[in-house]
Amino acid sequence: MAGPEEDLKSVAFPRLSDAEIESFARCPHAVPRRYAAGERLFHAGDRVPVLVIRSGEIEIRDELGDAPKTIVVHRAGNFTGELSQIMGRPTVAGAVARTDVDALAIDADALRELMNRSPAVGDVILQAFIARRQLLREAANFTGARVIGSRYGHDTFRIRDFLSRNRVLYTFLDLEADPDVAHVLDRLGVKPDDTPVVAWGCKLVLKNPSNVDLAQTFGISRPLEHEMYDLAIVGAGPSGLAAAVYGASEGLRTVVLESTAPGGQAGASMRIENYLGFPTGITGAELTERAMVQVSKFGALLSAGAPVVGLSLEGGYALLTLEDGNSITAKCLLIVTGAEYRKLDVEGCERFEGRGVYYAATPNEAQVCRGREVVVVGGGNSAGQAVVYLASVASRVHLVVRKPDLYANMSTYLARRIETTPNVQVRLSSVVRRMEGDDHLRSVEVESRSTGEVATIATPALFSFIGAVPRTDWLPEEIERDAKGFVVTGPSLVNSSRWSPKRPPFLLETTRPGVFAAGDVRSGSVKRVASAVGEGAMAVQFVHEYLKEL
Repeated sequence: MAGPEEDLKSVAFPRLSDAEIESFARCPHAVPRRYAAGERLFHAGDRVPVLVIRSGEIEIRDELGDAPKTIVVHRAGNFTGELSQIMGRPTVAGAVARTDVDALAIDADALRELMNRSPAVGDVILQAFIARRQLLREAANFTGARVIGSRYGHDTFRIRDFLSRNRVLYTFLDLEADPDVAHVLDRLGVKPDDTPVVAWGCKLVLKNPSNVDLAQTFGISRPLEHEMYDLAIVGAGPSGLAAAVYGASEGLRTVVLESTAPGGQAGASMRIENYLGFPTGITGAELTERAMVQVSKFGALLSAGAPVVGLSLEGGYALLTLEDGNSITAKCLLIVTGAEYRKLDVEGCERFEGRGVYYAATPNEAQVCRGREVVVVGGGNSAGQAVVYLASVASRVHLVVRKPDLYANMSTYLARRIETTPNVQVRLSSVVRRMEGDDHLRSVEVESRSTGEVATIATPALFSFIGAVPRTDWLPEEIERDAKGFVVTGPSLVNSSRWSPKRPPFLLETTRPGVFAAGDVRSGSVKRVASAVGEGAMAVQFVHEYLKEL
């Protein structure tokens, strides 16, 4: 009986039938290619088409480590590629012809067209690409990019967090703990004082790169393809990704602009158990990656690391200005910039951000606190999910909740699980008063509001989930917001002096016709993944109604 890994490999490397190969051959943009034995097909970092092999053998190689390693050998009936090809990013591996090869080359646009025209073939391709990415992520010897720095370094954490959230495959070498780090630095010609560095093989070494540099290097930010879009979506959380899928699949020229990384707050969750259709739960990263694939499959342009810094409304259109100086115009705009966790007003908090104070609990942060005591602050589901995950890696988790009731803002299933987890200590009616440390966090003082007792907890990590602040500072005055800064929409605008059309506003429409808001950024929204997805999908229907008016 085949094990899980063998089953995954059978999905990852299927053999196409003659009829399926012919469906590729009939694709108008399929280009016949012939390669001689020993010929280099492409390098890691190139943007390459998918190759469907009619005859011969192609070796896929991991070229980014100290020596090339064979990942897989494709033969007649196989095809090259993985999720990078769907998402328009550079390939993560190189390839060489082992024998003379006869193949069909299909670029990303043609591949999307084929998948949408031939669902059966499209399913085989997508399932293979998703399985290949999973195998690469789980492979102990796959290198990918290399990030070298101190686990306690603020910029090291920023780089790792940015790459992880944008689903870039990389290997982390800890400056203090990894035995091979000196050898790697020497090969790259880099000194410890130059770290953090990001290396792509030995050819490209970025010293403490900005997020913009990383986005450009790894194809996370994409060049804008059009001057005018039917729908521009600012934000790529669950609402934005859902809107992109529905908008693009229904024929709207759609662009998604994300300042940091797709997924929003949900993307950093280690387990979402109450989302319909996933009874055993799904991580936010998995849900986000699958959504990104769907967005790309239907042809929407998704560009992360592309902050929008300004909006002007001219002639009934939305003009968006990006941080890099580019701009786009859209007939309709959907604001889904979400909200970010509020920062603790505690001495030392800002100093230790990225060096002990975190706003997400993922494997990146877990590396710092494995086998140690940690502190989680907050009483909502995000805090609860973080506690459950961290309890599996930390020796003890202290949950600090301001209210006297754990069930006040947390789902019952999460609260019950926390209460029955032996290495979790719940501190109700408590607040954090002080943080101390040197180059990183060392201890946290927690005060009981009911007794006044102060406990000092030795810990390298505090995780904060204490409510959210909407990301609306880039919006002009024409877009009405409530007292807390959330965007006001729909029936709440009936008596607003800013609403001018004779018709009532659509449910998700803002004070400007054709400008909509959904998800966490919207005033009165339900802060759940399912409702965010629903609102994103619903917004597209209102976009169609507005476009009819035009």
